[in-house]
Amino acid sequence: MATHRRHAGTPTDHPPDPWAGDRPDPGAGPRPDPWADLRPSDPTADAPATALTQALLAAEAGYPVIPLTRSKLPALRSPHRGHPEVPPCRGACGRLGHGVHDACTDPLAVRRMFAAAPWATGYGIACGRPPHHLIGIDLDTKNGADGLTALRFLAEQHDFPIPPTVTVLTPSGGRHLWFTGPPSPPVSNSVGRLAPGIDVRGAGGYLVGPGSLTTHGRYVLAPGAPHRPAPVPATLLTLLTAPPPTTHRESPYGVPPQPAAALIRFVRASPPGQRNARLFWAACRAEESGLGQELAARLTEAARHTGLSAEEARATIASAARRR
Repeated sequence: MATHRRHAGTPTDHPPDPWAGDRPDPGAGPRPDPWADLRPSDPTADAPATALTQALLAAEAGYPVIPLTRSKLPALRSPHRGHPEVPPCRGACGRLGHGVHDACTDPLAVRRMFAAAPWATGYGIACGRPPHHLIGIDLDTKNGADGLTALRFLAEQHDFPIPPTVTVLTPSGGRHLWFTGPPSPPVSNSVGRLAPGIDVRGAGGYLVGPGSLTTHGRYVLAPGAPHRPAPVPATLLTLLTAPPPTTHRESPYGVPPQPAAALIRFVRASPPGQRNARLFWAACRAEESGLGQELAARLTEAARHTGLSAEEARATIASAARRR
């Protein structure tokens, strides 16, 4: 499916959908796919052997890796447990077990780590490290959150595109978007700071690599996704590196109430296939802001503008009100 570009001065246009497929560069020749062998065809394959193979492929593509357990934690225990170092050791002692600080791309070092952790069934990819300076956007779907819709709202509210990029599907139904960033300023890890359902993995964090097997299932590359991470949009980078607010907010997710007008515009601009999701998300944000009843009629009108019936719109808004 072809993607479309956002044009300045046309607020009804939508950011390109990063999950609609990869558009090849007509000026570039064929390039090797570093993820060609990261699409496991046999779910019963030996997990530790598969994890090592996939980690080596990722390392060859320039992604620093560490072995992970089925619970997605670093597989090697700290050599300083019971007598922690002050300041904390980041691997200067030369031993293994320093979590993401052990991550590397050297194949011999990767093999050494996996040999020391034969129980590893997955691998983590360190973020914020050269050469890619990876930034991970974790779009969650648990506990009623909808990170995908939340990101689309941010993109429209702040007028930035969402370029197609490496996308990893999680066993829980979420997805990880990979972006490359500049060496500085560093992007910090955060949970829900941008919006409900959006977690960020930056410097000092890691992403579960595609092909990893966890207690809840396997992480896999999204079909048709690009093979290389796209540069992070400049406006999104500004949001990611902005200092955290110091004011106290009365919100269950620790995020500010969304402007009512922006919520209405977001619903009115819903493309086919996103109408109910956008309406439900906007109604949830209105409820969290204490504006559920006040905005119900305007949200219903906006939903009808997209083609939903008044009955469908009211039912979706009522579901959001019951969720609170």
